[in-house]
Amino acid sequence: QVQLVESGGGLVQAGGSLRLSCAASGITFSFNVIGWYRRAPGKQRELVAFIRRDGSTDYADSAKGRFTISRDNAKNTVYLQMNSLKPEDTAVYYCNPIGSNIWGQGTQVTVSS
Repeated sequence: QVQLVESGGGLVQAGGSLRLSCAASGITFSFNVIGWYRRAPGKQRELVAFIRRDGSTDYADSAKGRFTISRDNAKNTVYLQMNSLKPEDTAVYYCNPIGSNIWGQGTQVTVSS
């Protein structure tokens, strides 16, 4: 059974940083393209960043220069380092093997102004 567990969210002031983690069981992250998504209240789900099997990465324009996605193969965990956070980054963040219907419970990020 595949399970994803996101963690690391919280309440932070604008300009602050958070590091999100997504730990997996039942699936090997390095064999998949893994994305970080977010869903803000009243908005559609947005792909924020993803990491390919070869470790290359790509980002939404809203995340470029501020967010960094990375992967630890030994821990089978993907991270999202978020710096210079803005109130508009407030959302529930989820990781997902892109193309799958595998989702965790998400982790709430709230950025106060």
